[in-house]
Amino acid sequence: MDGKAYIAQRPKRADGRRNYDAILAAARKAFESTGADASLEDIASQAGVAIGTLYRHFPTRASLVEAATRDGLENLVAHAERLSGAADPLDALTAWMREAVAHFSTFRGLVGILAQSMYDEGTPSHTMCNAMHRSGADLLRAAQAAGSVRPDLTPDELFDLLSGAAWVREQAAGDRDGSPRFLQLVLEGITIPRA
Repeated sequence: MDGKAYIAQRPKRADGRRNYDAILAAARKAFESTGADASLEDIASQAGVAIGTLYRHFPTRASLVEAATRDGLENLVAHAERLSGAADPLDALTAWMREAVAHFSTFRGLVGILAQSMYDEGTPSHTMCNAMHRSGADLLRAAQAAGSVRPDLTPDELFDLLSGAAWVREQAAGDRDGSPRFLQLVLEGITIPRA
């Protein structure tokens, strides 16, 4: 490869689309139950394809993870766009942060992959992570302009806090709600009390 990240695209041929979709469905299921280190051989087997077919569509684990999580990142960007211009920018930011933490912790290991992708242009998820970062930063700036969030909080710090909250949620074995109190404490730490 030429150093650029490989981003898997859905094939045009019907049999290729079936295989691609079956691999993605099996990968999502495996990642949710086992984490980002799920066996690619098991994913291929569950999808009913040979490991070579998996690698033909997804030459790296990173490209498979990116494809499996792309919809969630696109949804975060779209949600931020819908929330922009909301009557209460703090409520908009809070709702988006809750959704971001839920997505970042979809499966064990994802928060680390997304954190790396934010800063590493060579990763397949970099472009979508940047778009998600920008959309969250816009909501943060709106809440800051409304005087609801401390003005010294940077977008990078916001994403560090979200990553931490997602990690706590990810580590909560068997409890997919993780620690809602942890995110509430984060929110209390960044907001300016309303008069």
